[in-house]
Amino acid sequence: MRVLIVDDERPLAETIRRGLTDEGFVVEMAHNGQDALWAATEKRFDAIVLDIMLPRGNGYQVLTELRRREIWTPVLMLTAKDGDYDQTDAFDLGADDYLTKPFSFIVLVARLRALIRRGAPERPVVLACGDLTLDPVRRRVERAGQEISLTPREYGLLEFLMRHKGDVVTKSEILEGVWDPAFDGDPNVVEVYVRYLRRKIDAPFDRKAIETVRGMGYRLSTTGG
Repeated sequence: MRVLIVDDERPLAETIRRGLTDEGFVVEMAHNGQDALWAATEKRFDAIVLDIMLPRGNGYQVLTELRRREIWTPVLMLTAKDGDYDQTDAFDLGADDYLTKPFSFIVLVARLRALIRRGAPERPVVLACGDLTLDPVRRRVERAGQEISLTPREYGLLEFLMRHKGDVVTKSEILEGVWDPAFDGDPNVVEVYVRYLRRKIDAPFDRKAIETVRGMGYRLSTTGG
């Protein structure tokens, strides 16, 4: 089992290397983002342990570039940062797991073994409706090659509609899939966010991708409008 350890704290990296070697792993190390990117691109690893705070390219940048190059090696982010947004950023960029320093070495080994058992995920499919595209890995939305900035809720709504393109989806289905199964607020919030989406993905391009099906719900045109 080949693992790449990326951490600029050399004593810690060496400690992890020795421990993993004793557990039967074959370990290589990199201490900055540039070297990590080269190693992960040029060599095959079963998993990567990647710190966020790195010189010459931080962990987020390395991860983003790996996924852009379609390298799907499982990545466990290892960092001293422990905020919810830090974890969310890591997962949104394509991380597979997250461990906060200080950590238990036993837990690190267990999580690495679990990642390796699952293996690299299949290449994610970019969703498309005509010239409207959504990349789930990079969380990037484009229309006619032009990037569109969406809020997290707008993005979630568009992804839901694109995964059900051509189908009529009700407000209840949208609320359950995008908000929460236990959502008990005003269901008209769906109309509000559909309007927001139309202003961003349709109106500037003179399109009508999101159709209102009276008395039933909404449908995203398979052609993109």
